Amino acid sequence: MRILFFLCFAFLTPLTAFGQGDKPNIVLILADDIGIDGLGCYGGTSYKTPHLDKLAAEGIRFTHAYSQPLCTPTRVQIMTGKYNHRNWHSFGILDPKERTFGHLMKDAGYRTCIAGKWQLQSYDPPDFPNADRRRGIGMKVADAGFEEYSLFHSWHTEDKGSRYGTPTIYENGNLYQNLDGRYGPDNSVNFILDFMKRFKNEPMFIYYPMALPHWPMVPTPDSKEWKDPSRRLEESTDYFPDMVSYMDKLVGELVDGINTLGLGENTLVLFYGDNGTDQRIISQFGGESIRGGKATPAQTGIRVPLIAYWKDTIQPGQTVSDLIDASDFLPTLAELADHKIPKNWDHEGISFSPQLLGREVVRRSSCFFWYDPRPGWDKEKFSRHIFALDHQYKLFENGRLLDIAGEGFREVELDLEKLTPEAKAAREKLRLVIDEKMKPPFSSSAKAVVDAFGDPVK
Repeated sequence: MRILFFLCFAFLTPLTAFGQGDKPNIVLILADDIGIDGLGCYGGTSYKTPHLDKLAAEGIRFTHAYSQPLCTPTRVQIMTGKYNHRNWHSFGILDPKERTFGHLMKDAGYRTCIAGKWQLQSYDPPDFPNADRRRGIGMKVADAGFEEYSLFHSWHTEDKGSRYGTPTIYENGNLYQNLDGRYGPDNSVNFILDFMKRFKNEPMFIYYPMALPHWPMVPTPDSKEWKDPSRRLEESTDYFPDMVSYMDKLVGELVDGINTLGLGENTLVLFYGDNGTDQRIISQFGGESIRGGKATPAQTGIRVPLIAYWKDTIQPGQTVSDLIDASDFLPTLAELADHKIPKNWDHEGISFSPQLLGREVVRRSSCFFWYDPRPGWDKEKFSRHIFALDHQYKLFENGRLLDIAGEGFREVELDLEKLTPEAKAAREKLRLVIDEKMKPPFSSSAKAVVDAFGDPVK
């Protein structure tokens, strides 16, 4: 009778339909380097993504989800609910003083687990200029609010090893190398499903920051080259389609595993991208050839997939155009867990749980971006970009205004002397957004513009 009651009233009073011991499980998947051009359900035609396409068909596909242009900026934003000028330190670093959604969900009574990629504790190689200022100062995964973990790149960059073939994995305090020839991403899914099996009678929050399909582009177990162990770390962009397909395959295996455990009806699965597709990749999207825009503030760098699936709870086949960004996940998780975020966390997101569960929605009118991945190894070519956008326009702090209307990657720079009344009004609105967000406080590392080595830019 409890299950029937929930199904009948889920769209009217979804959160109150749960008893205190019936909080939903939540699995948050963060893919590494995939824009909307990578998925068939968004109009991409270069790769096979049947499992994600099926999730979208049976759940919600968000058409206007945004990330930061690069991985660390998105990862520290999604975990803390803060825009980067309030939590930025340097690339590959999460300030140990921050509180994450791991802490939040643990405090809410959840069993917490993370598997996949960390890369938030130490990044600069020892010979990189000024590396001594930053090496080893980030948050250790054991302090991030997760009870169990299995991760690639938990320590120094030079010790990270491979994330794919012959992987190096730090798992619950133990360091493993090679894993007897197993594929690193397979290990992550197996670890998650084992965790869910052991704690299936308690509410669980699982964060799965996938390794795939990030460079290096190498064979997967479904590539013919995998059969030759000497070729498993062979690098070529030709392997990118295989990596996208394997990413999709693992999502399917994870969802199938959840259903096999009998947890499908009480588990929300969210799939999100941390930034756009790698610039070395050209994909077919909507009848056009699209070069990936990772690391750039272009639409190809920040427009990413967001899919929500919850068996028998989310009405299938929905397409939602509301604006979503990485800061919104923390309050969404809190609301689903029926847990208040402490006031001193100063998060900046807006919960999108009402969109998931048919409640009255408070919609974003804009998204804000403070993006500067410096200082950090290999970041010499980067610069700072501050901008805001809505459904129609994107405004940069320096005054550039772009028309971005549509569900693809369209960007048309506008002549500021020939703006329509609508464009003028949008420019003023977005200017107010930037001005308001750029008020103090800032993180100490975001106050001054620095180069890749952490020295002030003159």
